[in-house]
Amino acid sequence: MVSASGGDPGETFEKMSNLLKKIKDFVQTENPNMDAPAREKNLPPSGSGQATTDGSHRTPAIPDDFRCPISLELMKDPVIVSTGQTYERSCIEKWLEQGHGTCPKTQQTLSSPALTPNYVLRSLIAQWCEANGIEPPKRPSSSRPSKTTSAYSPAEHTEIEGLLRKLTSSNPEDQRMAAGEIRLLAKRNADNRVAIAEAGAIPVLVSLLSTPDSRIQEHAVTALLNLSICEDNKGSIISFGAVPGIVQVLKKGSMEARENAAATLFSLSIVDENKVTIGASGAIRPLVTLLSEGTQRGKKDAATALFNLCIYQGNKGKAVRAGVIPTLMHLLTEPGGGMVDEALAILAILASHPEGKSAIGAAEAVPVLVDVIGNGSPRNRENAAAVLVNLCVGDQHLAEAQELGVMGPLADLAQNGTDRGKRKAAQLLERMSRFVEQQKLAQAQAEAKPQQSQSQSQNQQPRPPSLANAVDS
Repeated sequence: MVSASGGDPGETFEKMSNLLKKIKDFVQTENPNMDAPAREKNLPPSGSGQATTDGSHRTPAIPDDFRCPISLELMKDPVIVSTGQTYERSCIEKWLEQGHGTCPKTQQTLSSPALTPNYVLRSLIAQWCEANGIEPPKRPSSSRPSKTTSAYSPAEHTEIEGLLRKLTSSNPEDQRMAAGEIRLLAKRNADNRVAIAEAGAIPVLVSLLSTPDSRIQEHAVTALLNLSICEDNKGSIISFGAVPGIVQVLKKGSMEARENAAATLFSLSIVDENKVTIGASGAIRPLVTLLSEGTQRGKKDAATALFNLCIYQGNKGKAVRAGVIPTLMHLLTEPGGGMVDEALAILAILASHPEGKSAIGAAEAVPVLVDVIGNGSPRNRENAAAVLVNLCVGDQHLAEAQELGVMGPLADLAQNGTDRGKRKAAQLLERMSRFVEQQKLAQAQAEAKPQQSQSQSQNQQPRPPSLANAVDS
């Protein structure tokens, strides 16, 4: 993906976002126990791809998109080859070492042997595992030499060293020029990202995040975004304390700097432990602000970052308290806004949280959700049904949804929706049927009471005197 985009991180993240949307069908984001400790469940032998039973529980089938096309096993360290296909790293490395120069799945010739980590897919696999109570796969330790050792020439090394000297100078003009050059070099290719990090640029760039010069700040945060594409650099950026500075840029920087700060937080949050760090840094509120007032690109960067951060249960309440629900509802109903997909995906995650469910209900979301279930795209219908499942645990929202005519659209979704959409529609239809039966029973009981009272009243009236009594008198 990165190779295909010429190393442009903006295009890369957009493609990652599209990939996320395509395979989100397989991720049960609405599970309220998503980040509970994994149960003692093991993955079944995955050659068949079928669900198996183990007496007391049923192990879910592994989605095909999460399997390596070579081994058919759940991927632990998915990587992308130059054709855009994704494989388990150890499997494709073995394939290449055997002298093959083609993509195993498409048989196309590989333009490069480079392997790019598929961060989004790895995060989604972990999310799917947690949603289904399965221990997320651990990346295997490898005795192979590091693939991230840079292959740059002495001349390139000299160029980078010279840029670093200017970056640390007291001349703002030199700093501005050097930061811009490093930003472009880091965008260009993977070797440059490794070389720049090895030369010690990351802590210098982190220090420039607090500069009063808006252009230097913009170059610095964008350079860190480009460097973060390299997996090893993510840890370095976090360890050098970049997150508070990135959050500050997200709050106070130029619009382009804020957009790139949001994209950087998304990139860093792909590593699960970083979700906790970023959530604790105060990043969620300014991301919600950018989602509300940013450009179209800024809104999408903010939405992607919020979606990824809210996979961690501890961040969901923070997002709700930061006011994300009213913002998402506005994006859902904004004519021509182009953010319906993102808004519903985030709502589907937050609806599993008690504060999220309460806030969505208070935002009068049911009419909007019913409309989407009836008229939306397959993915949006699915997510709207997932939100409604979490809302409709009591009579109030069930009655409202019934009055709005949700039964017909739900029946259609149960027949023609995505697999997850069908499951959600079936759950809602079952609840609706029980609710309707309860209503009928309550109505029958209410109608029976006046008749009962009338009958009892008649029985209690005094009897007329008998004929014998009348004669005696």
